Amino acid sequence: MKATDRIHIGTSGWSYKHWKEIFYPAEMNPADYITFYADHFSVSELNGSFYKLPTQKTVLKWVTMVPDGFLFCPKMSRYLSHMKKLHDPEEPLQRFFNIFEPIKEHLGPVLVQLPDNVKFNEAVVKPFYELLQSDYGDYRFAMEVRDESWYSEESLKLMKKHKVTLVFAQSEKFPYYEEITAKDIFVRFHGPGSLYSSSYPDETLKEYALKFRDWVKQGHHVWAFFNNDVGGHALHNGAKLKQYVAELTD
Repeated sequence: MKATDRIHIGTSGWSYKHWKEIFYPAEMNPADYITFYADHFSVSELNGSFYKLPTQKTVLKWVTMVPDGFLFCPKMSRYLSHMKKLHDPEEPLQRFFNIFEPIKEHLGPVLVQLPDNVKFNEAVVKPFYELLQSDYGDYRFAMEVRDESWYSEESLKLMKKHKVTLVFAQSEKFPYYEEITAKDIFVRFHGPGSLYSSSYPDETLKEYALKFRDWVKQGHHVWAFFNNDVGGHALHNGAKLKQYVAELTD
């Protein structure tokens, strides 16, 4: 396996109406956006599943519209992460995976993003991780947290024990902490200045390309997604980071 095969770079979704004429041809039917996107990137987050779960029929159709080897990283429903705050996770997880189980082989890590008012609480988190490991051990999970209590020794130890990836969330607003807790490394780029609407300088992208190269040499798989979709910055930054990674690893 080439080093570049273990580095997956994309954006936090593809169905952005404001990418029309920035990326998608003006005359293109939005239903065809995913196929066009897959000509440029080999992976995408499914940010939309956070707001509303797609149907099983829809996700099965997506798989038919992309090349073999294209991967999806679905984002856990906010019902579990933001409303239930990881309490009573059994039913929300069942509902989520009933939809995505048929495309399991097309999935990268599942993203769980928590709000900034959820602090690390071992009494809640430990049984959640144990459930993931016992009932959903065929999947991998990445946790994006927004409170620094999750960087405690107790929290990181639990992540490592249950092979849950700590997301590195790059922005000026959210806390950032780099500690590798699993084989997968998951980086989200939210914008260096204005959240979701600012572009990364080439120098920053080159720095991450170097990090990716080193992490892959250590045996990790890297997943990187640009969430700065306003103005199409995610597309440009993603393409540029792919270029820098290729130059370093070819």
